[in-house]
Amino acid sequence: MSRLLIWPALVALQGCKNGMDQDLLAFIQRVERADTIDALFDRVKEVRALFQVNHAIYHSIQWHGETFALATYSAEWHEYYGGNQMYLIDPVVINAFKKFNPYNWKSLDWDTRKGRKLLQDAIEMGVGNQGLSFPIRGPNGELALFSISHSADDDTWQKFIETHSADLMLIGHYFHEAARRLVLSRDLGDPVALSPREVETLTLLGLGLSRANIAQNLQISEHTLRGYIESSRIKLCANNTTHAVTSAMARGLISI
Repeated sequence: MSRLLIWPALVALQGCKNGMDQDLLAFIQRVERADTIDALFDRVKEVRALFQVNHAIYHSIQWHGETFALATYSAEWHEYYGGNQMYLIDPVVINAFKKFNPYNWKSLDWDTRKGRKLLQDAIEMGVGNQGLSFPIRGPNGELALFSISHSADDDTWQKFIETHSADLMLIGHYFHEAARRLVLSRDLGDPVALSPREVETLTLLGLGLSRANIAQNLQISEHTLRGYIESSRIKLCANNTTHAVTSAMARGLISI
């Protein structure tokens, strides 16, 4: 099995099966029945045949526990990518922390020397010149990334995205639910509970208000506000304020 250790992350969602295409429904049911990581990896490989693409990848990253990926890439690409720690500069990985909606790899910033080389090497090693990624965030702060890659011209790829994006997004969430059941749930820890004031504070920070404006809005001192921010950060195991806001959003504790 191809498994690649990558960076820290999260994921989850419930999908509705009513009116679903029967082939897609049957595939999702096979994902749900996967009882081992090897069986789940078989389903990842099955995505290639189902959608006629080069590769399919499920990356799972957690706050706690093992980080892993199930990817259909060649051994050569695994060795190159992991051995050279390309995930540290890969725009696909970096944007997983920034975006909430699916993103086309062509829309990302590859305009650095290392980025251009990574893209060229990916093409030469069979990854493909096109890609589509779906960031998935869950209630316990998980972040995961479901991606597919292919070799196609821009027009063909755009039509593919328009046709299959919704189905692939749904599949990505079912992959995460299966991975969560098999691997992640034992390491997620207890749910985080924020006080009403902490929720208000992080929500206003997420809306872009300054600390002075937030203190005025909540009719508290900036010193008291700092206390709420710090207590929220500690509860969420966040490195800084931005991390705390992102984590709270990913866990469904605040809504921006």
